[in-house]
Amino acid sequence: MSRAPVMADTELASGSRDPFAARRAAFERYFARALDRRCRAPGALGEAIRYAALSPGKRIRPLFALASCEAAGGTWRKALPAAAALEAIHAFSLVHDDLPAMDDDDYRRGLLTTHKKFGEATAILAGDALVAFAFQELVELRRFVNASRVSDAVRRLATASGGEELIAGQALDIAAEGREVEEEDVREIHLRKTGALFACAMALGGIAGGARKDTVDALEQSGRHLGLAFQIHDDLLNAGAGLAQLGKRGGTDAARGKATYPKVIGSQRSRLRAEAHLDLARSILEEYRLFSPGLQGLLGAMAARER
Repeated sequence: MSRAPVMADTELASGSRDPFAARRAAFERYFARALDRRCRAPGALGEAIRYAALSPGKRIRPLFALASCEAAGGTWRKALPAAAALEAIHAFSLVHDDLPAMDDDDYRRGLLTTHKKFGEATAILAGDALVAFAFQELVELRRFVNASRVSDAVRRLATASGGEELIAGQALDIAAEGREVEEEDVREIHLRKTGALFACAMALGGIAGGARKDTVDALEQSGRHLGLAFQIHDDLLNAGAGLAQLGKRGGTDAARGKATYPKVIGSQRSRLRAEAHLDLARSILEEYRLFSPGLQGLLGAMAARER
């Protein structure tokens, strides 16, 4: 499998402190245009959709999709429809998770949550619209790959975002609040709620890049470990950081009795678990000769992130 260089020359030569700045900016432009063309909701609903989707975020799932596409031998821009679809699903999940019936958060990404700014009804509808947009956008992959690959991409995103994975993870998360849980319970929540969409991001990148099925499956498996590592790191940050650093209130997991790794095994062992899953993700990529400079950089950024 090809190991094409991941960074565009402009990115390498930019001198930017953020090695992914150029690629992230290209994604932002594409995402905003796609919403304008394929999600033109009227009035406050339209404003809420754009607020929820385009508020400043890490865009980590889109970046993994783009890097996976290139690691599989494709041109990263071919994965932009998949990246937009993934970010739309992620934004929908945040809007609904923040609602009073769920986690009841006031801030997200340093701004008021969507329901705090637009009201609960409009926030729910904005989340619903982002799900529909995601699948409409994903079909735009047809410009680069054949219909069977588009169908595979739709199937994988539907599974990752549906009742077996992301939604199930949120249900388990709510059910575990205030209860005594074991490490395996927390692992199951994190794998579904976070791991599934990371896995899908890498798989969709591979599909856009023309990878064989076994390679797409390997990317998906690696992404599942990355998602778990990301969420464990998130647990640690929530326990030790505040609004200015996280863009949302810190300490909320403990206040609500959430099932987290630090709660069940402590901070030190949680860090070791996160490192172990990053190592597993890396070893899968190396086995399939997919550990490109871009993916290597993203793994390093994940391990070092402070927000």
